Amino acid sequence: MPDARSTQPCRADRRAKPSNPVFRSLRTSKGPRYLGKSRAEGASASSAKGLAPVRDPSPFTAKRLGLTALLLPLALSGCVGPQSTFGGAGSEAAAVEALFWFMLWGAVFVWVVTIGIAIYATRVSPGRHSERTGIRFILIGGVIFPTVTLAGLLVYGLKMMPEMRSEANGPTIAVSGERFWFRVAYGVEGEPGVVKSLPPGGVESANEIYLPVGQRSELLLGSPDVIHSFWVPALAGKMDMIPGRVNRLVIEPVREGVYNGVCAEFCGDAHAQMGFRVIAVSPEAYAAHVEAQSQPAAVTSGPGLDAFMKNGCDACHTVRGTEADGAIGPDLTHLASRRTLGAGLLAMSEENIATFVRATDHVKPGVEMPSFGVLPDAEINAIAAWLGALK
Repeated sequence: MPDARSTQPCRADRRAKPSNPVFRSLRTSKGPRYLGKSRAEGASASSAKGLAPVRDPSPFTAKRLGLTALLLPLALSGCVGPQSTFGGAGSEAAAVEALFWFMLWGAVFVWVVTIGIAIYATRVSPGRHSERTGIRFILIGGVIFPTVTLAGLLVYGLKMMPEMRSEANGPTIAVSGERFWFRVAYGVEGEPGVVKSLPPGGVESANEIYLPVGQRSELLLGSPDVIHSFWVPALAGKMDMIPGRVNRLVIEPVREGVYNGVCAEFCGDAHAQMGFRVIAVSPEAYAAHVEAQSQPAAVTSGPGLDAFMKNGCDACHTVRGTEADGAIGPDLTHLASRRTLGAGLLAMSEENIATFVRATDHVKPGVEMPSFGVLPDAEINAIAAWLGALK
């Protein structure tokens, strides 16, 4: 009986005669990562043996680069506009933007240095380094450099504080965040503090704030219901509007324009539709606007006013010069002089006024005002025509 060990090939034979055909093809290949003398021959050999052909990655790379080139302008388009923090139109926004660019380029520099060191350590000089070199690298890169960098950022940021916290030298304006709109009163007298409400009086408006360019206007911010947050990205930072507290925000526009503001704190169903406009104008134009807003309504009689009073709209809204003196909703004395309707939701027009009155809860879900779709179209159109004439 033959020895069982004689039927097994010796270890040298197993090494010399590999049974895997792919292994044999790789051993005979003259090019790295290909199964033949060329890419075409390698792909043919791979297909013949049931393997996936090696594909050239360049088409995918080209498509990816092309897609990036197409999407980059779209991404950068969000950096401009009336609600952008870039191109600051206020002194505070401009200072914060300068700090952002300073920190961004600093971060780019740190990244470049870090990647450069990594490439040097792994590609240029991958060998062992002395203990002295390692300790020096830790001290410089892990202690000295971060300390100097963070100290520089701290000094740069602290130098911004005195100017940003300086006193106002312009008008005082009270702004109340209410679900889901902004009550505005020009020319009030008051001060910030806790356990306080916004001062009464002043020339009342809603959802639009005029500010004089070159003057530091003081905004007194509060709320009678829930926490809101006042934010005009192009002009200044955010400030909370808290029930039982009056906060102070100073804004100094540096150029004229119309800028979007939003409520930046979730406050209910229509939070995303709670916006306003800030209009930066010359000091003379600001004074003229406040004077015009202090006047009574332009039209104080007619079928529109009769329908307005008959259906109880006067219980919530004030129209100076008429018997309507409600204080729950926005002052409508000069409604048509505003750019938007429904706290920045719709463009101001007679048709949009009618739509808002007819289907309020559909246009702005969660708003406190009820819909008046049960009224005859003639009455709704009359109310809209009258309100559209209040400039």
